Amino acid sequence: MPRENTFARRARQGEQERHEEDRKKVVVRDAQATVDDQLARLEDDVRKLKVEYDIFFNGAAKRPPFDTKSRVETVIKRLADERNLTFAQRYRYNSLVARYISLRDFWRRNVQEREEGRGARAAALAKLAAAEGEKKKPEKSHQATFVCADALSDVPTVKGLYDALVEAKRSCGEPAEEISFAQFHRMIASRTEALKERLGCDSVRYSVYLEDGRVSFKAKAEK
Repeated sequence: MPRENTFARRARQGEQERHEEDRKKVVVRDAQATVDDQLARLEDDVRKLKVEYDIFFNGAAKRPPFDTKSRVETVIKRLADERNLTFAQRYRYNSLVARYISLRDFWRRNVQEREEGRGARAAALAKLAAAEGEKKKPEKSHQATFVCADALSDVPTVKGLYDALVEAKRSCGEPAEEISFAQFHRMIASRTEALKERLGCDSVRYSVYLEDGRVSFKAKAEK
């Protein structure tokens, strides 16, 4: 037994040493990279982090992307201590940091709302659940509605609309999530602006109907 304990202890020590060596290699590699290379990598990582959070909020991942988030914050801190940035590099760095902070606050609110059962998604699902629970006749129609004035920036409302549509399709046995939330967001933003211009309205009301076991998705002007 003492030999087994010693062997296990040495194995753990060897594993820790290998991890430390890998960490040092990463630090050396980053230190050798130019500032422009690090800024490009930071921009790519922020973009990747946004995609991973979208996947998480869509329910395709069980936990938030903490590893990518930690990597982004490490690079931000490292570049913050860089005193030889040119004006253009400093401007690019500040823009990336501002973008990350805005996204980070948005993600934090959504994670908190998700944990507390609040937010646009929870409200949409609650509406659909209530509608299904009250349904007495197969032909009776129910709906969840969302009003968009600026769909491009009103991400929570569009997310609620997307989740309501996906949930309605699932409940009716129809194929769900045929398009990603990012694609749906672009489509709704474009459609909202086109309808506002054509109909002369300030916002657009989108409705998800459940009728006779089918899903109907409609839009109309909201004065």
